[in-house]
Amino acid sequence: MRTKVTSVMSSKSPPKTTQSREDRLKAALKQNLGRRKSQARAKAIKLADEQVVQENDAAASKKPGSPAQEQKE
Repeated sequence: MRTKVTSVMSSKSPPKTTQSREDRLKAALKQNLGRRKSQARAKAIKLADEQVVQENDAAASKKPGSPAQEQKE
């Protein structure tokens, strides 16, 4: 024999739990997106810095009288 407890329990509880769950998921997604953006910015800065260093090294090795030129000779 079934009781009517299930209908009483489900009358108003789901909207509150669903809303709070959605709020938690939304907040977690926002944090995750912010973390990913921060990581992407840091990676882009690191790659840009490495590229500048490589360009400076290449430019320095082309200058006459630079240590790289003297070692080759």
